[in-house]
Amino acid sequence: MAAPSQQRLVVVSVSPQSRASLAARFQLNPTDTARKLTSFFKKIGVHFVFDTAFSRHFSLLESQREFVRRFRGQADCRQALPLLASACPGWICYAEKTHGSFILPHISTARSPQQVMGSLVKDFFAQQQRLTPDKIYHVTVMPCYDKKLEASRPDFFNQEHQTRDVDCVLTTGEVFRLLEEEGVSLPDLAAAPLDSLCSGASAEEPTSHWGGGSGGYLEHVFRHAARELFGIHVAEVTYKPLRNKDFQEVTLEKEGQVLLHFAMAYGFRNIQNLVQRLKRGRCPYHYVEVMACPSGCLNGGGQLQAPDRPSRELLQHVERLYGMVRAEMPEDAPGVQELYTHWLQGTDSECAGRLLHTQYHAVEKANTGLGIRW
Repeated sequence: MAAPSQQRLVVVSVSPQSRASLAARFQLNPTDTARKLTSFFKKIGVHFVFDTAFSRHFSLLESQREFVRRFRGQADCRQALPLLASACPGWICYAEKTHGSFILPHISTARSPQQVMGSLVKDFFAQQQRLTPDKIYHVTVMPCYDKKLEASRPDFFNQEHQTRDVDCVLTTGEVFRLLEEEGVSLPDLAAAPLDSLCSGASAEEPTSHWGGGSGGYLEHVFRHAARELFGIHVAEVTYKPLRNKDFQEVTLEKEGQVLLHFAMAYGFRNIQNLVQRLKRGRCPYHYVEVMACPSGCLNGGGQLQAPDRPSRELLQHVERLYGMVRAEMPEDAPGVQELYTHWLQGTDSECAGRLLHTQYHAVEKANTGLGIRW
């Protein structure tokens, strides 16, 4: 038993991508997987288990607002656009260490869902529990080894309390091995109710977002920008594949004029092509959802593999399970506006900027990270 001064409240935050991968392995639906995972973690001493889909609401909303600000200010700043998504730590590591100061001004400052959850747990939730941040031990379950690098960034370290926003990152595969070491079969566990971060947020079932397995950044920013900038409601986002399925475009047109030109670029072959076009001044996009892994986060390096099943077939199964979860618009998600008002003191406050955004640092030595699927 730890001494009182050393005791910690243990919190685990589970990503929707990890949940889908485990659901595929155990032949469960995503909701049962979430509830049985909650049961497992609480059996081994965890106090609260959260869903990072909730923190993604804030990441998406901040990305949307940042894009609209940059679009409106592009006449005054040459580097305002294109805006490049920032949720993938493999891409961020590559950008900082390979292209440095040239590319960094184009990257969104919005924190990833993992690091927004770090703020929620170590700031908002700590206040609710009447604890200092160092009295909470925060573990995330992620589809990607590079999330460990992200959690260790100095930008996400609280100097006053000497604690990280995320203390430990477990990949999906590491959680699977933990289940094996504990002799636990997930389907055999009783379901446990999900925890919610605040009173206004429902925890009856896990939730997700529209727009694919990497969080839907392109679709959410696209729909919001179309409505906010041009008063156009986009009912369905239509993708146009280019050289390969991991490089696709989306456009908003009116009377033959292109108003918005977005793209998704997954995998380093497409990222390098994007960067070269940007350096030559021939990048036509306003926004790009960038992910280091081909096929995005559902195919992350920390996800489970099946030696007796083709990887493409497994990925398609995981994608189907991921898509089964009820999707929410971040603007309408219960609890989100409550936290903007009472925790963050408004959408454009200093507090929101400090807790929901980050900065980047040019580094000379090239290193593309650890957990990327090449």
